[in-house]
Amino acid sequence: MSRTIDQDQKRFNEIVRGKVRQNLRKYVTHGEMIGRKGREIVSIPVPNIEIPHFRHGEKGSGGVGQGEGEVGQPIGKGQQEGDGKGQAGDQPGGHIREVDITLDELAEMLGEALELPNIEPKGKDSLKARKDKYSSIRTTGPNSLRHFKRTYKRALKRQISTNEYNPTKPLIIPMREDERFKAWKTVMEPEANAAILYMMDVSGSMTDEQKEIVRIESFWIDTWLKRHYDGVQRRYVIHDAVAREVDEDTFYRTRESGGTRISSAYKAAAQIIERDFPASEWNIYCFQFSDGDNWGEDNLACLEMLKEKLLPVCNLFCYGQVESPYGSGDFIRELRKVRPNWDNLLLSEIENKDAIYDSIREFLGTGK
Repeated sequence: MSRTIDQDQKRFNEIVRGKVRQNLRKYVTHGEMIGRKGREIVSIPVPNIEIPHFRHGEKGSGGVGQGEGEVGQPIGKGQQEGDGKGQAGDQPGGHIREVDITLDELAEMLGEALELPNIEPKGKDSLKARKDKYSSIRTTGPNSLRHFKRTYKRALKRQISTNEYNPTKPLIIPMREDERFKAWKTVMEPEANAAILYMMDVSGSMTDEQKEIVRIESFWIDTWLKRHYDGVQRRYVIHDAVAREVDEDTFYRTRESGGTRISSAYKAAAQIIERDFPASEWNIYCFQFSDGDNWGEDNLACLEMLKEKLLPVCNLFCYGQVESPYGSGDFIRELRKVRPNWDNLLLSEIENKDAIYDSIREFLGTGK
């Protein structure tokens, strides 16, 4: 039976998580998470919730209902001590509470807020993994798998049935015949893995603000996809006129100068997929972010690469055009020419951080 304080703590945690759900759009669009605490948990700041408590007066100041006045007389405003002016304090305020939220909880909140459908992995029925499941109990086994509760209950039943049990001095001593152990069996389970390829233009027209938008949106995309797949692998490609595969830190920090040739990124992505992620074994997601600048003669090569190499093997190919004061924004118009023929090609224009929320819905709302 749970203690009252445990029930109160559980209710309080539910209230705090309700605050996170209520303000989720703010956290999504402005990236107000303090930072990851680990691979599966993040800390999110929420307005502090004051827990009700008694405030005691000074010693000797009287008890409840004491003092001058008649019964029913309204109470006026309390006396002010000072005019509100004084020296600055040196203690921190208590206005923010950091709440630990698992990524699964975040994904659930995101799905509810954006009304996202569950993803249906493609082409994975034939791939199965061997997994051991502890699903039964047996009378033999190693001590490391001994089931304490089952063993204790068997010993208690034996002592009661043989009149050895003394309720005034309960002492339960299991014998060898009482011991029970966890047993497992190997089962074959379908495996669903996903590969996420992020591509980004890092030419001079992509500012730090645009990269921050990409970083925030990528975090929520990762969170949603990880909920639906046993394993998620990521690859990162940056490009200006030339593309190269990099690690995550370099992806978000690099800024180059020079021209832009998007087809170089598509070529690199196609090579990564062919090398690491056969389409028959992986669910492949490509997310490209750019300000829409591209060398004019390169547009035709991009469309051919998309139609021949990428769109046929991808669950989704998502292009997010981040508005930049320096970019032309022309490339999304080229993609709209082929969009009607490919329902896995999704386009989104991201004007600023406030547009991240709707962009995520556009990308992930198909359930593919």
